[in-house]
Amino acid sequence: MTMRLRPTALTATLPFLLVAGLALAQSTTKPEPRSPDGKRYLAQPLVTKIYVADPSAHVFNGKIYVYPSHDVDAGIPDDDLGNQYAMHDYRVLSMDRPGGPVTIHPVAIDVKQIPWASKQTWAPDAAYKNGTYYLYMPARDKQGVFRIGVATSKSPTGPFKAEAQPIRGSYSIDPAVFTDTTGESYMYFGGIWGGQLQRWSKGSFDPNAGDTDLKQDDRPALSPKVARMSADMKQFAEPPRDVQIVDEAGKPLLGGDHDRRFFEAAWMFKRAGKYYFTYSTGDTHFLAYAIGDNPYGPFRYTGHILSPVQGWTSHHSIVQFQNRWWLFYHDTQLSNKNHLRSAKMTELTFNPDGTIRLIDPFKK
Repeated sequence: MTMRLRPTALTATLPFLLVAGLALAQSTTKPEPRSPDGKRYLAQPLVTKIYVADPSAHVFNGKIYVYPSHDVDAGIPDDDLGNQYAMHDYRVLSMDRPGGPVTIHPVAIDVKQIPWASKQTWAPDAAYKNGTYYLYMPARDKQGVFRIGVATSKSPTGPFKAEAQPIRGSYSIDPAVFTDTTGESYMYFGGIWGGQLQRWSKGSFDPNAGDTDLKQDDRPALSPKVARMSADMKQFAEPPRDVQIVDEAGKPLLGGDHDRRFFEAAWMFKRAGKYYFTYSTGDTHFLAYAIGDNPYGPFRYTGHILSPVQGWTSHHSIVQFQNRWWLFYHDTQLSNKNHLRSAKMTELTFNPDGTIRLIDPFKK
């Protein structure tokens, strides 16, 4: 004998309630953000209340701290010298773990508090040694020449107090300070075009040396620089020297090799005894890397890390946190303007031979 349920008001309206509930859920679910050409982003911005770029990440006391540029809109049109990047202060970000809430800390230092600087506090970096945190800051001096200065604090988030003068012998932009397992620290720096590195090719500043590069496509490309830091982390312990990036045959990359040659955004890390020198190719918009056996190089070009993001610039950092590696980068998802960028992060993975798997900033 088959028993049949007697229809009730509830059973009669159940299908309607299910359909209505589904429609409500769909209407309250935000659509996945997409780029202007319809692509889905691999990662979402770390913060949305302010624009931050060039994220320099470090692990201090078991937490992740990010030292970015703080993008602002000064109403300056885009140009090849980067005048539209009119940043004037630094804000530190922190998080307890990847994917966790991100705190935006108060202003760490403003350009008005840097005695030697006039404007454009561009991509910074940070370091820690003997109870002191160091913030390394590129900015234009009173004559409009980019220099690199340092400020100190007892807190990783500041406020930081600047030294009265920039680091002696420093120039150009994009400082990245790497501390080796030996305890020695090294600063890598430099950037062409707006970063002025081409104006230092003869050893002193030449304002007439051009706005891009040396325009010598068949000669070795301009090199980033490296200098070992003094014990107090406030000066160079030696004159800066070239960081040589070579091809598979051991020859320097050429100026015309825009897919591989250095443009800006140096970053160094060490893994399995090897030194990874990473950087941006600038006008071709890749993040690239080269591998060496010591902090000075030479470094053999190995490949790209990140394909072009939305926006013109590409600037990054790479850090290990709890046995996993993370790439921090930026794009223009929130603004679609080159000078208003958003920092992001995604996991970095290695092949068994130590090479890095290429990351696409968009989902397949």
